[in-house]
Amino acid sequence: MQIQFETFTVNKRFPLTISYGTTAQSTNVWVKIIEDGIEGWGEATPFRAAGNLQTTEMIQNSLSQVIPMLEVFNPYQRQEIEQILLQNKVPSAVRAAIDVALYDWLGKSVNLPLWKMWGLNRNAIASTSVTIGISTPEAAKIRVRKWLEYADIRVLKVKLGSPEGIIADQQMFLAVQEEAPKQEIFIDANGGWNLADAVVMGKWLAQQGVKYLEQPLAKGNEIELLQLKQQQPLPIFVDESCFTSMDIPKLADSIDGINIKLMKSGGLTEAMRMISIARTLNLQVMFGCYSDSTLVNTAAAQLSPLADYLDLDSHLNLLDDPFCGAILHEGRIFPNDLPGLGVKYRAFSA
Repeated sequence: MQIQFETFTVNKRFPLTISYGTTAQSTNVWVKIIEDGIEGWGEATPFRAAGNLQTTEMIQNSLSQVIPMLEVFNPYQRQEIEQILLQNKVPSAVRAAIDVALYDWLGKSVNLPLWKMWGLNRNAIASTSVTIGISTPEAAKIRVRKWLEYADIRVLKVKLGSPEGIIADQQMFLAVQEEAPKQEIFIDANGGWNLADAVVMGKWLAQQGVKYLEQPLAKGNEIELLQLKQQQPLPIFVDESCFTSMDIPKLADSIDGINIKLMKSGGLTEAMRMISIARTLNLQVMFGCYSDSTLVNTAAAQLSPLADYLDLDSHLNLLDDPFCGAILHEGRIFPNDLPGLGVKYRAFSA
């Protein structure tokens, strides 16, 4: 099989600020696997999470090194390909791009969308949240208003963990709640709180009707998660603390759910392992994203009937997404009936 890649740059409609930085632009890598006249597509998105940094340059260098090892295989040899990638310590974003491309190729080869090939029910897909980054209360209100004007949004995810402290977090949350009284609001602190603040915020947010806390404590402080669970009422999801299925068992007693991102997990294959292990351990499942285009979020949408919560909004925040695929309908991201991922390329003109 042939493997090709090229970069493309996407710009955010709304720059996103979380507890450890702001992003307005991303240069991602489009991967193509070609065999028997069929192209399978994947995407590698650079990201930074809890000390794990995968840059565009790292992704390109890794692809250049590993492609000669992979081109001797065919797309049906997914198990062998995965072993080569793991043995060579290929970054998870590169593994994700190749794995997604292999599944896209497979779906196209049998002329079925992946969700149908896996026997999943699109009607079971939950509403996706859209993200409101850390800002002043006034700026948060404007951001909410623009999102609600732009699309049919049912759920908001509010980023907290402000460097100005939990009073600033509370003020911003109340501003969002006032602007969006009919929307559900979820919370992600991206590890921005210490244990004491997380206890206070968990109790306070529960009184505001919030359903769960995502990554309240920084990666490396997992030993404190059980204390947090015992001292406040909200379910705890982890993101930066959980990359692959190997991370789940040691966290299971201290958390209530995991956030799976294809760039962290290394693709759909590992995402399915994570779902199975999470369910075995009675944990809930969320799918999330980084600065991913429609290509990656459509791939995640293929598995989304298996998730309790979805945060697949990054492509909705792009001014120049080069792909089209899954669509937002009644607040939910729906994959289409086209084979494979069902993603097409569209030339963008500003």
